[in-house]
Amino acid sequence: MLKVGVLGAGHLGKIHLRLLDTSGKYDLIGFYDADSEIGRAVAKEFGYTFFNDIDKLIEAVDVIDIVTPTLSHFECAKKAMVRGKHVFIEKPITTTYDEATALLDLEIKHKVKGQVGHVERFNPAFSAVKNQIQQPMFIESHRLAEFNPRGTDVPVVLDLMIHDI
Repeated sequence: MLKVGVLGAGHLGKIHLRLLDTSGKYDLIGFYDADSEIGRAVAKEFGYTFFNDIDKLIEAVDVIDIVTPTLSHFECAKKAMVRGKHVFIEKPITTTYDEATALLDLEIKHKVKGQVGHVERFNPAFSAVKNQIQQPMFIESHRLAEFNPRGTDVPVVLDLMIHDI
């Protein structure tokens, strides 16, 4: 069973922690959050092990699940990959093309695997429509939601339009 650590305990981080913990497929070792108050609160509320040192968590696992603000994805992934750890990175992979290609180079150099979490493709709404389509066609859709400041560290096109590209 792969030992997994999660970087980030915000909205999506808590979802990743819960799913990893309940999957029965992974050994959730613990998590790190740059804000130790949040880390301790999440540990207390859900019972997950909080690491206050990112390097100690990385050393303790086989896989790092990166659920931090996008601006930190590259540095977090690099830190794990150079230590021989596989990474799962919540989308978008990085903020620049150069950083993304650098991570691909690190995968090869350190013989690790990297995966980007483009999970919207598994959304039941998309699956339902896909089953109805017999021929290629153009579908116009609108995503409506109340504004949430979460994820505003990068432009909306980079954060949300990536689902549609």
